[in-house]
Amino acid sequence: MGRKRSSRIAGLGRYVPRRVLTNADLERMVDTTDEWITVRTGIKERRVAAPEEATSDLAVEAAREALEQAGVDASDLDLILVGTASPDMIFPATACLVQERLGAKRAGAVDISAACSSFVYALSLAHGQVVSGLAERVLVVGADTLSRITNWKDRATCVLFGDSAGAAVVVPSDGERGLLSFWLGADGGGGSVLSLPAGGSRLPASYETVERAQHYIHMNGPEVFKFASRIIPRAIEEACQRAGLSVEEVDVFIPHQANVRIIQAAAERLGQPREKFYVNVHKYGNTSSASVPVALYEAVEEGRVRPGDLVVLVAFGGGLTWASCALRWG
Repeated sequence: MGRKRSSRIAGLGRYVPRRVLTNADLERMVDTTDEWITVRTGIKERRVAAPEEATSDLAVEAAREALEQAGVDASDLDLILVGTASPDMIFPATACLVQERLGAKRAGAVDISAACSSFVYALSLAHGQVVSGLAERVLVVGADTLSRITNWKDRATCVLFGDSAGAAVVVPSDGERGLLSFWLGADGGGGSVLSLPAGGSRLPASYETVERAQHYIHMNGPEVFKFASRIIPRAIEEACQRAGLSVEEVDVFIPHQANVRIIQAAAERLGQPREKFYVNVHKYGNTSSASVPVALYEAVEEGRVRPGDLVVLVAFGGGLTWASCALRWG
């Protein structure tokens, strides 16, 4: 019998907008300081999309680089999955807009909505499609323009978020390297902790919803911190266990880049060196769905992730949701 069919990431792509918004810039916008932001979050600056850039524009740029790196033509894609919390519009799906721009005429296209966990959720679906034989080449994108749904008058949240996109091309693998395991979870009971209340069928857009700033991100920071500090270590352990590996065997952890203190707390709880956790939150802030793929892209580019390394991706987000993935890079 041949080796069981699996999947691997054949190419990665990344796009970050040109405009840099620093903590010093925010000091002139709201009542905050660089020291306050840095100590509590680790963020020094973030990227902000240009006025003419929407989420699909960022997604297309990252996708093109991933396709080129993978040596895959867009016309050969079977499926496009776009994880996002800030789609261009409610419908059509941002994935459909990306499909048209790429010229991927054979591909199905759909958005995945799990907030900051969306990319890892989408990666698991791509893996399932490839392993089952339903698809041979799947494009997975995590893209968000959170600057468009951030209340820039709310000093508790506006310091946190930025815009970017990351992409991966998933193809079959019959070797030992590739995507090994996933763990997806949700707790809808915590949905109110992190949400964008208005704009859907519960609270359609109205004068009142605009006046109450309900079309912006609403977050209970302390509750999100407690949830993330608990779920990140657990999700890492679960992904490792499902892959038949120990946490100690992991070479690099790629966590959702929301807050450096959450990452440090996870390292301490797992008893792992902080150096094993890749961090770029200081450059981009929390970019939601794009956070994990952008971090993975940069870790590979910098040589932090090398062929044969055991890597664990882990994210958490509104919903509440969480997702982890163990993979052998290469």
